[in-house]
Amino acid sequence: MTTNSDGASRYANGAALVAGGSGGIGQAICKVLAEAGANVAITYNRNREGAEIAAAAVRAAGQRAEITQVDLTDDAAVTDWSVRTADLFGGVHSAIYAAGPYLDMRYISQLEPKLFRDKLGSDVFGCYHLISAALPHLRQSRGVVVAINTPAIRRYAMKDILSAAPKAAIEQVVRGVAAEEGRFGVRANSVGCGVITDGMYDALIENGDFTERFLDNTKQLLALGRLGTAVDIANAVGFLASDRANYITGQTLMVDGGFAL
Repeated sequence: MTTNSDGASRYANGAALVAGGSGGIGQAICKVLAEAGANVAITYNRNREGAEIAAAAVRAAGQRAEITQVDLTDDAAVTDWSVRTADLFGGVHSAIYAAGPYLDMRYISQLEPKLFRDKLGSDVFGCYHLISAALPHLRQSRGVVVAINTPAIRRYAMKDILSAAPKAAIEQVVRGVAAEEGRFGVRANSVGCGVITDGMYDALIENGDFTERFLDNTKQLLALGRLGTAVDIANAVGFLASDRANYITGQTLMVDGGFAL
């Protein structure tokens, strides 16, 4: 994991907004950011217990943590949270989108329009609302946006349209932010999250969306031949959010074991 020696000087003031910090990936991101010296403001929707775990890890690293229940599809609520966080911590230096709906694995021919519309809307607008709310604060701090993405936007996986479609839109929003906000010193990047053994993994297996055959086939497509972890994703986010990446913007870093090669 990243440590204070990585020298993210921006972390000295303000906090990181982590939308979806209650999930497996979000918890790992919160811990990595805290170990690098960042205070963290965490959102959750229904998983308060997960948010408390994330906050405990931040505090154990010697940093401040606040948790707030926020419906990311409610732009006013997200804006209110960002303003209150900036007031509480003296600014916002990072906005991390680690949220997202459960990804039902469906063939497009078997995917009803309402489900597609709902999943696409909640993911794309959840990310957009975070970025929109954070930008005024990030301009002041010359801050950073990092959004969790998927390698399926480069190499499509069967039945993965509910991941690929919204994340393709999110990638373009992030690239747009990088292009338009660079003049204010704001950087924006994405991390392509491959199949990992954390986050939604257990639920996907329990619901039959991840079958043994699917996982075996996936491993065969990976250059490294193994699945990743939430820590792998969090370390990439921590790097892109840090000062070590201060000349990187508009990029998508695939952390996928080589799936998208």
